[in-house]
Amino acid sequence: MVIDTPAVQSAPGVVTGADGRARCAWAGGSDPEYLRYHDEEWGTPLHGDRSLFEKLSLEGFQSGLSWITILKRRPGFRAAFHDFDIEAIAAMTEHDVERLMLDVGIIRNRAKILATISNAAITLELVRDHPGALDELLWSFAPSRRTIRPTTYAQAPAVTAESTAMSTALRTLGYRFVGPTTLYALMQSSGMVDDHSANCWKPPPWELG
Repeated sequence: MVIDTPAVQSAPGVVTGADGRARCAWAGGSDPEYLRYHDEEWGTPLHGDRSLFEKLSLEGFQSGLSWITILKRRPGFRAAFHDFDIEAIAAMTEHDVERLMLDVGIIRNRAKILATISNAAITLELVRDHPGALDELLWSFAPSRRTIRPTTYAQAPAVTAESTAMSTALRTLGYRFVGPTTLYALMQSSGMVDDHSANCWKPPPWELG
């Protein structure tokens, strides 16, 4: 995730909101959607083929942009990509690509749109006879150890051995826009690793299930 400029920190790595909760500084302390995302989603264990495919796709679109740019367009992405129904996306045609290139509700990047459709087709083959296969594949790269929370987000890695291995596995299957940095962001957001600040109120993922 590309981090937006944080608000003034009240302790190392955090800002304290009006509700008195100390949150990771990247959440900014003011944007309601960023606060909700931080509190309810980021670092919370995420499971399910569709949900993880959505996250994988949005992380691919985020490359080179701030995450808030993607987050605020998520309703548009969901509308454009059939609520990330894998089978429906895999069936999209060149006509759909041209339509999406005119859709101001998403990031109009042809390569990323095509990759999303191609990635859906690959995922469909994985899950057609084995529902949960994408979930199992991605979570198989989650570290078995409990990581130590960083004091600041700058101390968190951008790439790890696990995200590199995940990237290699997905690229071997034919996935695109799945580099190690993109996939580490996926691991952070889906609770495979815990990179919340040591001073953040959010419980670690192993306490969230």
